[in-house]
Amino acid sequence: MAIKQIKAFSEKARTDAALKEQLLACVKVRELITLAKENGFEIDEEVLYPPNEPQFTFDQLSEKLGKALLRA
Repeated sequence: MAIKQIKAFSEKARTDAALKEQLLACVKVRELITLAKENGFEIDEEVLYPPNEPQFTFDQLSEKLGKALLRA
């Protein structure tokens, strides 16, 4: 369920320009989780990190978050 919430939030951020800008402004995982919650998504922080498959792309995240969540 948690992965589905992350994926749905990521998809919404791809199609909603305002949400995309807010997501790019997040530099901490807590900020991303708060933004998701404000938009009706429940995200578990532990599921965001590898080895789980990333649901975001580098162009959706700030550089700091991208390095933390999308590391290989």
